[in-house]
Amino acid sequence: MKRFVVGFFGDGLWALYALEGLVADPGIKVAFVCTRFGNLDTRLEQMAHRFGIMHIVHPDVNSSEFKARLPPDDYDLFISMSFDQIFSTELIEYPRLRTINCHAGKLPFYRGRNVLNWVLINDEKEFGVTVHCMDTGIDTGDILAQQVYPITDKDDYATVLSRAQIACPELLLDTVNELREGVAVFQKQTDIHPLGSYCHRREPGDERLDWDQTSREVFNFVRAICPPGPAARTRLGALELRICRVEESTEFTGIPGTVIAVDNAGFVVATADSGVRVVDWSGVSDVRPGDQLT
Repeated sequence: MKRFVVGFFGDGLWALYALEGLVADPGIKVAFVCTRFGNLDTRLEQMAHRFGIMHIVHPDVNSSEFKARLPPDDYDLFISMSFDQIFSTELIEYPRLRTINCHAGKLPFYRGRNVLNWVLINDEKEFGVTVHCMDTGIDTGDILAQQVYPITDKDDYATVLSRAQIACPELLLDTVNELREGVAVFQKQTDIHPLGSYCHRREPGDERLDWDQTSREVFNFVRAICPPGPAARTRLGALELRICRVEESTEFTGIPGTVIAVDNAGFVVATADSGVRVVDWSGVSDVRPGDQLT
C-alpha cells in the first residue's frame, strides 16, 4: 500500500512534536524537513537525521533552486508549522492536496504574529488553534479543524504557550489523517466573519509598561509577555525593572506609576484606576514608597 507522502516545514517545539507524530505513523512518509533559514532549529535537524529524512535550509523556498533540491516523489501534502516564509501559489499547489498550516489562533480572528501574547493583552477568555489550507494571504485559507481552550486569570504566556505547543500538533495530526482518508471538511473563513482580524508582530520596545492604563490592563500586559517572553519593563530613574508578575489590588490609589506601598509580598504601584502589587521582578532590589516608575 502506497504511503502518504508529506513535506514538512517547521520550527519550535510544536513542529518537533508534530514531526514525532508523523514519523511514528507507518502510513506516512516524511520526504523532507525544511527549517527556518535565519534561526536553525537543531532539534528538528537532529530528528530528521535520526530518521534518515532529508533536512533542508534555504532562504527562499519559492525559488526554483529550492524545488530542485526536493527529493523526487509523488507528494500528497506539504505541512507548515511555525515556518516563517510566505509560500507562493506554485509551492502551495505543488503536492496533490496542496499545503496546510497549523496556526495558534482562533481564525478568522487573530491572524498574524504573536497571537498568544495578543489574546492575553486583549483579556480574551479563550484561545484557539486552527489547521487551515494555505493560500497567498496571511492565515486566510479555508479552515479544516479548530479547537478552543479557556483562559483564566491563572494563565500567562508560559501556560498558554505550553498548552498550544501540545494542542497544535495533536490537531494537525488528526487533520492529516482526515485528509488522507478523504473525509476532511473545508470551511471558508468568510462564512464565520467577513473580515476577521490581524495581529501585528511584537517588536523591541513594545515591552514598555504604561502605568496610565487600568490595573486590569497592566495585569494582562504583564502576564502576556512574561518569560519566555521579554517581560514587561519600567524604569526607576536610570535603572530598568523587568516585571514578570503582578496582582490586581483595589486597596490603593495614587498618581499612576507611583510606588504607594511596600510589603513582604512586593510593592504596590498606582495605576489609572487603582493599583497592582508587583510580586515577581528583577533589576532593582530596593524599591521604596514614593518612588516613581516610568
